[in-house]
Amino acid sequence: MKPFSPKQPMPSLRKPCASSDALPIRVDGLSLTPDLSGALYAADFKTLVVADLHLEKGSSFARRGVHLPPYDTRSTLDALLAACTRWKPETVISLGDSFHDGAARHRLDMEDVVRIRHLTEAYDVVWLTGNHDKQPPDDLGGRIAGQITLGPIVLRHEPSSGLALESEIAGHLHPVAAVARRGLRLRARCFATDGRRLVMPAFGAFTGGLNVKSKAFAGIFPSERFGVWMLGREGIYPLPSRVLLPDGV
Repeated sequence: MKPFSPKQPMPSLRKPCASSDALPIRVDGLSLTPDLSGALYAADFKTLVVADLHLEKGSSFARRGVHLPPYDTRSTLDALLAACTRWKPETVISLGDSFHDGAARHRLDMEDVVRIRHLTEAYDVVWLTGNHDKQPPDDLGGRIAGQITLGPIVLRHEPSSGLALESEIAGHLHPVAAVARRGLRLRARCFATDGRRLVMPAFGAFTGGLNVKSKAFAGIFPSERFGVWMLGREGIYPLPSRVLLPDGV
């Protein structure tokens, strides 16, 4: 018997998100609107971009004896469908690791399967391959690709490093930023960009985060001149990298 099975309906783990009035993010001249949910809207292409949904992460941990509530898929889909309702895109692109592992499809509750199929019927959904889902399920609808272009920008799962030969939007690293305010250390998911590369925050309900001041980002933003758009409870806050705190501070 699987822990926490069967899944029962419950309120979303997330507070409903409103669209953001934050300043747009510009990558290679393209204006992109960040959303409080962690999604990114490209109005010129009527496209909504998300990264790292990690569907069925909770059930993956439960199989290994770590009893997390198995409602992350439902909560993540709630947030994704709400973002689609707000922005009304024609295309939805998920930047890889949409599914937490190769067996995630078999653990999906049928209600969640139905919701994903409704999503892929309503929108042109593109599932990019990631390191967790090198072969995303092919029976849920949508298209599967290794990478895709959006105007001048390449969308892929893992960001490149070193000299930027092409502009890109990627996920994989689950960026978070930390700042000090009034004696408190505040840490939150963020978008990170230097105008050529943009790394998306993880969208999934149970995903962790990696500080943008860590070594993993040094090759992505070698000049260390980049900005972040931190996701707060009620707003999105653009900040330069120089005011951010490293881990452990």
